[in-house]
Amino acid sequence: MAGRRHPAIPPLLLLLVLVGIIFEAQGSGYLSGFRLRSRLQRDRQMRNVRPNIILILTDDQDIELGSMQSMNKTRHIMEKGGTHFSNAFSTTPMCCPSRSSILTGKYVHNHHTYTNNENCSSPSWQAHHEPHTFAVHLNNSGYRTAFFGKYLNEYNGSYVPPGWKEWVALVKNSRFYNYTLCRNGVREKHSSDYPKDYLTDIITNNSISYFRMSKRIYPHRPVLMVLSHVAPHGPEDSAPQYSTAFPNASQHITPSYNYAPNPDKHWILRYTGPMKPVHMQFTNMLQRRRMQTLLSVDDSVQKVYNMLVETGELDNTYLIYTSDHGYHIGQFGLVKGKSMPYEFDIRVPFYIRGPNVEQGATNPHIVLNIDLAPTMLEMAGVDIPAEMDGKSFLKLLATDRPMNRFQLNRKGKTWRDSFLVERGKPPHKRADGKEMAQEENFLPKYQRVKDVCQKAEYQTSCQQPGQKWQCVEDPTGKLRLYKCKGMAGLFAPRMQALMASSPSTMSVSSNFDDCNCGDAGFKTSVLKKKRLLNKKKIKSSKAVTRKRWARSVSFELDGDLYAVDLEEGYRPLGSGNSNWTRDRWRGVGIVDDSEEFSGMGVVAKPTTRDKLTPPAALKVTYRCSILMNDTVKCDGGLYKSLQAWKDHKLHIEHEIETLQTKIKNLREVKGHLKKVRPEECQCNTPRMPSKQKTQWLQKEQKRRKKLRKFLKRLQNNDTCSMPGLTCFTHDNHHWQTAPFWTMGPFCACTSANNNTYWCLRTINDTHNFLFCEFATGFMEYFDLSTDPYQLINAVSTLDRNALNSMHQQLMGLRSCKGHKQCNPEKGGKERSHLSEYRPVHRRKRPKMKKPSSKSLGQIWEGWVG
Repeated sequence: MAGRRHPAIPPLLLLLVLVGIIFEAQGSGYLSGFRLRSRLQRDRQMRNVRPNIILILTDDQDIELGSMQSMNKTRHIMEKGGTHFSNAFSTTPMCCPSRSSILTGKYVHNHHTYTNNENCSSPSWQAHHEPHTFAVHLNNSGYRTAFFGKYLNEYNGSYVPPGWKEWVALVKNSRFYNYTLCRNGVREKHSSDYPKDYLTDIITNNSISYFRMSKRIYPHRPVLMVLSHVAPHGPEDSAPQYSTAFPNASQHITPSYNYAPNPDKHWILRYTGPMKPVHMQFTNMLQRRRMQTLLSVDDSVQKVYNMLVETGELDNTYLIYTSDHGYHIGQFGLVKGKSMPYEFDIRVPFYIRGPNVEQGATNPHIVLNIDLAPTMLEMAGVDIPAEMDGKSFLKLLATDRPMNRFQLNRKGKTWRDSFLVERGKPPHKRADGKEMAQEENFLPKYQRVKDVCQKAEYQTSCQQPGQKWQCVEDPTGKLRLYKCKGMAGLFAPRMQALMASSPSTMSVSSNFDDCNCGDAGFKTSVLKKKRLLNKKKIKSSKAVTRKRWARSVSFELDGDLYAVDLEEGYRPLGSGNSNWTRDRWRGVGIVDDSEEFSGMGVVAKPTTRDKLTPPAALKVTYRCSILMNDTVKCDGGLYKSLQAWKDHKLHIEHEIETLQTKIKNLREVKGHLKKVRPEECQCNTPRMPSKQKTQWLQKEQKRRKKLRKFLKRLQNNDTCSMPGLTCFTHDNHHWQTAPFWTMGPFCACTSANNNTYWCLRTINDTHNFLFCEFATGFMEYFDLSTDPYQLINAVSTLDRNALNSMHQQLMGLRSCKGHKQCNPEKGGKERSHLSEYRPVHRRKRPKMKKPSSKSLGQIWEGWVG
């Protein structure tokens, strides 16, 4: 029986093979279509693939003044297809500090980029913080990283920051035309041709090309791209096709628009008044131009979205849209700018779409610019460094699953309800290491100077003993304080009291071994004599030679060429100075009685019996001279022979190179001598300690720098300045693209470099407020539940316990490090019971322990609620 069944097996196998061949032939079309799919799509059926991440960042884009109303495509893509965070903020409303926070995930007080100049892309930033940006972590984990657009304000394009495989970054600050890019380490200049040079389109096209290329060559590797647009930052140049859009833009006219004066707010808003009509016309034009630039960004978002659809990567890509900070246009009478702690400057648009992100949702949780770095790391499955101050908000994006009967008592999501807003440099420290004492709210600087100058001690011209300052009226009629020059102002009564209290720290110069005060009178007379001789010598030399002096490398004497070392110093050259040359070359190192020595060499004294005649020409090379009429004349051979011309040109270039090397070496020696300069002997005045002398020198240098700037402004007829404020001018030539400004020049002063503050911003179920402490000691409090536009400073309505509690929480955030310290979480039962903190008005007094006086610090000494 077994033998009968055995022959039946091969026909069955043959039948199966034939059926398989037939099916393969019929399904060849399906298989060919399957091959057209990208390899990454086929791999997704077998394994989980890490998502792509695309961050689209704008510059100075507000959310409070209606800028998103011009971006219908972006809102359709990001709002309907993703989640909108309605409470998104920037922790520092300035470009470079905020961008540094985005890159590192840290507050400003931890990455130390305080302003757009202070530590912005500095060597310290490059050494300590740039190697730890989110790009470095994602690049190390296998991501294809690329950056396009504006990086940091002071980035000079001399290097490619670590962590970026593709680098196309703008050199320095924002521009739409006539800019320079650093493309993977090579500088690339652009002009003003729209199709080739408009920066928004360059960023868009380059990023799309890079994404397509990466997916074609490396289909299994995820991509991180940052598209950092310069819009709507100045100079607000729109694309030509959008130059006529929004003719009646008025979204910026909010209840706080031109709300001035503001005597209850900090010193800048007390200083500046309401806008003039020309300023108001400018704000309308500015709003229009800003919205026009955003139309190109709107197109960019749509192009990126379409590219993701075409490549099949949309469902596996996180797309984030936000800005570095907000902006104000006319609010509180400030014509334009940022850097204020109010909603229009710190609130930003924030949209996200991607895998497991709820579509068409609005999320009220607080997200910050410092949260971007840790969130992108968690999206990529990379460990978040503990030193990052921000926190990943990825858990806020996941759609909640339906609760069952076992999850009725589940706790709600815990998240922060407060954060820090900080701006400006930290307070200066005194000599004893303590912070500078806080002051009361003060008048503008010009008013304080005017009050000080009423005192008699400042009205004399540095004549009183120990007087350090004097009041001088400048050409514009303003009173200014100037430091008394000379050593008389150094030893003020405070210095004398210090000498009396600690005689060991100071001593008279005669006690030092290196000073011989017995010859003080002789030394003084010698110095005076030398100064007088130098003055006489300079006057006589002007009478002898031309005003042009040269380093004499070679000169001609009676037809012979002499080479002179540069160490012999400067001296006049010329064929007519034969008496000088003969006397000079009689003997080396021998100076006749009729000669003087100086830094310019040996100069002969003009006498009645030996007068020198001015040279007819200044011999520069052995074949060329400079005539008295400032024209150059060479011998005829250079004008006839090309080879002679080339040889002499090479000779000149060699001489220039030699002199430049010599100058460089001399400057190094000069710098060394400055560092090792011995201290002068002061026999008649007490010796100043080196530390105090250094402080005085630094102050003196600052004073001279301010004086130079002031004189320069006077020379340039620059009258656009106000004491202590940062001003800008605008005229008909500022904007080079339509629509043009035609109402003439104007000046506006809207900000200050020294406006330092720290603010506590809190949003929860019961409270919505902003509490600020300025470096001057001034405080502001706004209850945004009743005053959403921050028109009234309500700090006087708070009791002392509430102020103390907010101050303590603010001090904790000012010194926090890492996400655990910088993110006080409130949620679920904690929020409903407000177990830790609840700022209240007088009518609602919380039950809390009275803080100790030590924890309050100097700001609360003598404060009356």
